[in-house]
Amino acid sequence: MTSTNWSTAVAEAAGRLAAAGVPSPRVDAELLAAHVSGLRRGQLLTAGAPAETELTAFDSLVARRCTREPLQHLTGSAAFRYAELAVGPGVFVPRPETELLVDWALDHLPEGATVIDACSGSGAIARSIATERPDSKVWAVEADPDAFEWMESNLAGTGANPVLADAVARGTLAELDGLVDLVVANPPYVPMDIEVAPEVEFDPSGAVYADAAGLAVIQPLALRAARWLRPGGWYGFEHDDTHGRAAPEILRVSGFTDVADHEDLAGRARFATGRIELSP
Repeated sequence: MTSTNWSTAVAEAAGRLAAAGVPSPRVDAELLAAHVSGLRRGQLLTAGAPAETELTAFDSLVARRCTREPLQHLTGSAAFRYAELAVGPGVFVPRPETELLVDWALDHLPEGATVIDACSGSGAIARSIATERPDSKVWAVEADPDAFEWMESNLAGTGANPVLADAVARGTLAELDGLVDLVVANPPYVPMDIEVAPEVEFDPSGAVYADAAGLAVIQPLALRAARWLRPGGWYGFEHDDTHGRAAPEILRVSGFTDVADHEDLAGRARFATGRIELSP
């Protein structure tokens, strides 16, 4: 780079990112520049010349982003609702679409609710519920040791309880069977033969893919959620947009009523919900 100020450096970087196929090149260039410089994005237009060390670091990050390494891995954080989560290699980067599942969950929480976030990954859902509804008691379950370390860090100080365990195992949090008000999950669900964005390849494959149909975790997790929940309790989980029919049917055959499927802001089938019937 031969840039003399941050504005020029960002413009040059945006061109490189666009040529590499990055979907939002200007925004990514600004965020990387802000990360390196410590400035806010709005300050970059009028900022002076970056130090040589800053420019070198920025150039290196832009080169990595051109390989489609996720922006969040480069900055070490991912925005999710009202928080910045620590993320990096070994943990699934939370997506904005999952915020819709959190909205639904918050709308269905009774006062003082007991909540399980299964397949918690970075802890994004658990952190949101624990901080936005501090009256709730939240358990976050994650089986992968690498992801669990990120989750522990993100849940520190929130009151949520991190649990290193397989969410679908019958013994996991068995002491809560029949006592939980809401279970929520963003499990691995992508069918093996579906083409994904290059950035997804940097996520742990076990957090993304789930057999040829993408249902290998969704099916047993519905049964586990049904055992955790009290009568009247709710379960909501994210799924692939090809599961608009399969996901609700899995809930029905697992004993749930009031089953519904929900679309994301792009109109794609995104998450399914159901309720354990109240006792007569």
